[in-house]
Amino acid sequence: MFASYFYYATWKVKYTVLLLIVTLISFTFGKKIGDSSSTQKKSRWFFFSVLINLSILVFFKYYNFFNGSIGSSAQFFNISYNIPQLDIILPVGISFFIFKSISYSFDVYRGDIVHESNFLKYALYVSFFPQLLAGPIERSKNLLPQFYKKITFEYDKVTDGLRLFAWGLFKKVVIADRVGLVVDRVYDNPPQFHGLPLIVATFLFTYQIYCDFSGYSDMAIGVAKIFGFESKLNFDRPYFSRSVSEFWRKWHISLTSWFRDYLYIPLGGNRVVKWRWYYNLMIVFLVSGLWHGANWTFILWGALHGMYLLMGIWTKDLRGLICRAVRLQQAPVVHDLFRILITFSLVSFAWIFFRANNIHDALYVSSHILSGFYDLFNNFDLVYIISGLGQLGISQKELTVALMAILLLEVVQAIQCIPDIKSRFLSQAVWVRWLCYYGLTLLIIFYGAFNASQDFIYMQF
Repeated sequence: MFASYFYYATWKVKYTVLLLIVTLISFTFGKKIGDSSSTQKKSRWFFFSVLINLSILVFFKYYNFFNGSIGSSAQFFNISYNIPQLDIILPVGISFFIFKSISYSFDVYRGDIVHESNFLKYALYVSFFPQLLAGPIERSKNLLPQFYKKITFEYDKVTDGLRLFAWGLFKKVVIADRVGLVVDRVYDNPPQFHGLPLIVATFLFTYQIYCDFSGYSDMAIGVAKIFGFESKLNFDRPYFSRSVSEFWRKWHISLTSWFRDYLYIPLGGNRVVKWRWYYNLMIVFLVSGLWHGANWTFILWGALHGMYLLMGIWTKDLRGLICRAVRLQQAPVVHDLFRILITFSLVSFAWIFFRANNIHDALYVSSHILSGFYDLFNNFDLVYIISGLGQLGISQKELTVALMAILLLEVVQAIQCIPDIKSRFLSQAVWVRWLCYYGLTLLIIFYGAFNASQDFIYMQF
C-alpha cells in the first residue's frame, strides 16, 4: 500500500491526500453499511457514500465544464453570470479510483461481499499501483481476497506476465505513439486538411486509442500477474466485433460491466417497457461519454454509440429480411466479414468526436472526410494519393512501419481466436518460443517511437 502511495506521489504529492480521503470515506461508509441492522440505515449510509464520492469526482473533473456551459448559456440569453472558473488540475486516475470505491460500496450494500475490516488491505485495493492511473476497474470481490493469500514465486505466472507486458509495450510504443504523430498533426488543426488525410488520421486514431489503452491494460495486468495477482480481461479483440453491442462486450470490459451492474441494471435494464429500455440505454451511453471527459464531444460520442445500439434494435428484423433475400446466410464467412467491416466503420466514425478538440472540429472532420473522393473513384489519381499522404507529416517509411505493425497486430489477434492457441504455443520447442520473444523485443527496440512517446490517453480520464 505504501509503495502504491509513493508511486502516486511521484506525480503530485498533494493529491495523495485526496486518494487517502476517498479511501477513508468508502472504507468507513462500507463498514457502516455492513454493520447496519436495518435496511433503512444501510440505504442511508450507502447513499452518503456514493453521493460524497460522486461529489468529489464532479468537483475536480466537471466543475469548470458545467460552470462554463452555464456561463455560455447565460451569455446567450443576456443573463448576468459571474461565477469564475477555478484553476483545478485533474488528479490523474481519479475516475478509476472513485469508481472502484463506489463499486465497493455497491457490493457491500448488495451483500455480494463482506465489508473489509483491514484498512491497509482496503487502501491497497483502491491504490493498487498497476491499476491506479488508468485501470482496469477491478472489482473488490476479485482483488481483495487475493491480498489474504500467501504469494509465492510461480514461474508460469511470471512468464505469462512478462509476455503480456511485452505485448502491451509493443502496442503502445510501436503503434500508438507512432501513429499519434499523424493523428495529432491532423486533429490539432483539421481545417488544413480534407479527404484522404482525414480518413488516414481517423483510421490511425482508431488503432491509437485501442493500442494505447489496451497496451496499458496488458502491461497493468501483466505487472500484477508478475507480483502474483490475477486481474480480469479488459479487452477481447474488439475490432473483430460483428455488431456495436458485441463491440461493447469486448471494449474496456471493466468499465462496460461497471455501467451494466451499477447503472443499467438499477435503472431497470431491458426488463421494462420498450421506451424505458431505450431510455436506459441512452442514459448509460451519455453518462459513459461524460465519464470519459468534460467536453461535449465525449457526450456526442456516447450519444452516437447509444443511437447505434437503438438502430441495431429497431432494424433487426429488416436486416434479417435483407440477409435472407440476398442469401448471406449461405456464406457465413462473407457475412461475418461484412458485419465486422460495418461495425469497424461505425466505431471509427464515432472516434472522430472522441478525438476532436471541440464540436466544431468534429463536425468539420465528419463533413469533409470524403471530400475529393468522387474524382478519385471515377479517375484513379496517384498524384492525389501521394500529395494527401505527404500532408501527414510522416515519412513513407514511418507510415509503412505503422501499417505493418497494425497488420501484425491483427494477424496475432486472428491467431488468438484459435482454440487452445496459448497451450499449443507453450508446447512448442524452446527455440520457437524464444524466437518469438526475441523478435518482439527487437521490434520494440528498433521500431518503438521512443522520441515521440506520449502519456497514456486514458490517464486524463
